Amino acid sequence: MSTKPPEPFVHPARERAVLDSAHVGDIRGAFGTIRQHDTGGQRSLRARLLALLAIIGPGLIVMVGDNDAGGVSTYSQAGQNYGTSLLWVLVLLVPVLIVNQEMVVRLGAVTGVGHARLINERFGRFWGWFSVGDLFLLNFLTIVTEFIGVSLSLGYFGVSKYIAVPLAAIALVGITASGSFRAWERSMFVFVFANLLVIPLFFLSHPHAGVIARDFVVPGIRGGANSTSVLLIIGMVGTTVAPWQLFFQQSNIIDKRITPRWINYERLDTWIGAVVVVVGAAAIICVSAFALGSGPAAARFAGRFQNAGTTAADLSHVLGSVPGALFALVLLNASLIGAGALTLSTSYAFGDVFGTKSSLHRSFADAKGFYAIFAGLIVGAAAIVLIPGAPLGVITLAVQALAGVLLPSASVFLLLLCNDREVLGPWCNPGWLNALASVIVAVLVLLSLILMATVLFPAIDVTSVALIGGAILAVGLLGFGVVTLRARRGASGVTMIGESFDLPKEEWTMPSLALLGRPEWSMGRKVAMLSMRAYLVVSVGLLIVKAVRLGGA
Repeated sequence: MSTKPPEPFVHPARERAVLDSAHVGDIRGAFGTIRQHDTGGQRSLRARLLALLAIIGPGLIVMVGDNDAGGVSTYSQAGQNYGTSLLWVLVLLVPVLIVNQEMVVRLGAVTGVGHARLINERFGRFWGWFSVGDLFLLNFLTIVTEFIGVSLSLGYFGVSKYIAVPLAAIALVGITASGSFRAWERSMFVFVFANLLVIPLFFLSHPHAGVIARDFVVPGIRGGANSTSVLLIIGMVGTTVAPWQLFFQQSNIIDKRITPRWINYERLDTWIGAVVVVVGAAAIICVSAFALGSGPAAARFAGRFQNAGTTAADLSHVLGSVPGALFALVLLNASLIGAGALTLSTSYAFGDVFGTKSSLHRSFADAKGFYAIFAGLIVGAAAIVLIPGAPLGVITLAVQALAGVLLPSASVFLLLLCNDREVLGPWCNPGWLNALASVIVAVLVLLSLILMATVLFPAIDVTSVALIGGAILAVGLLGFGVVTLRARRGASGVTMIGESFDLPKEEWTMPSLALLGRPEWSMGRKVAMLSMRAYLVVSVGLLIVKAVRLGGA
């Protein structure tokens, strides 16, 4: 007679609207396993730590992956050209990262549906296809810059790019197409731990604690604010808060099979990741600031940043071969984890839109389309870097501008989805979070527009545009706040979706997409969506014209 305990009854409302059966089952993380029917109830401190170890991953990987080749380059430039005077920008980015990615955590765990699929279902096919198409183009061009980082980093050690780039591409495809989520996540943690190389590099640069502490808390810009410094600050924000993060973490949470009962653990994973990414960025700024931007070396190197590969060589001249080699390894590691996460976010998004099997739990034979998109992006991006005379500078500019195009729409959709009661029910944003998120989204939109404008119109006065845009933004937020408060006072009590299930909040999940009612579009929302569509069409058109001109030049 079998002694196996009976399976607990699962209310239909607890079944997430997953699009791939591989997204249901035990959580098999890099450092542990949680069984599918583990309720996560009364747990000892040891049991909670073990659960955190099993769940940790999506938040930490997405954050560390954001310190990619472009991030290392931007932070190095900030340190070499402006010392530590821009460290305060990183402090402001911590709440931005946490707020944005916390909303993604809830969307992934509660809905079981990827970001692109939710946009497609709740806002229409145009926006679904646009989000995936723009993400594909942006990610592809960004992956090209990651392989540029691979070329520069291994070039420091004398390795030809015709050897370094193909080997990196083969390694990334092999790691991802293993057919095991756990094996993939463990490989990503190798890159996460390798990110710790910035710590010895930081101390080798002979940092000054007092200067660092002051510049973390006292805003300022060495040399004063001007178009160049303001543009670099915007670049720091853009390289730290990227659209692909939303798509990646939401889908990776789903693929890891994290459900609402484990949301607090995944939130902690995200908070840890936000701190780690900012500490890593600060360390890179400090290394360039103290080794190249100040002291005896300043006369030769301060204000003369070229690229991250040159920074490694400069560090070897000033500090010795070990710091130079460490910086090159940090750049290589950043390029590889950035390329891996970026490419995977694209594969997930295509699976969302086409409804194909999209899971790292599946083998290559069982999810050919999923892995084919991944391999195709990696191979295509690597091939471009190997083409003699390829317009890599144009590609870098296009990445910045496209990020500016996609981030406003992605941020707006994120906020709207987190207030959609059909989608999140009792997990919708509370009022205070909406207020904070609205301010963050508005600032990100403004910075993205300024960044894109500088690429399209290089002669524009960035400082003046930022001041004017900031004033308009403040007035707009004030008006929006007044309208929202009046609407809340005039609204009657609303019954939250999910209360009728008579379930604890931790067990409420979104019903199947087919059962959801179509969202009601007010006149204001229709006008806003049409305006955003017109903006996107015009901006993308201008960007294409600009890219063609630069390519021809």
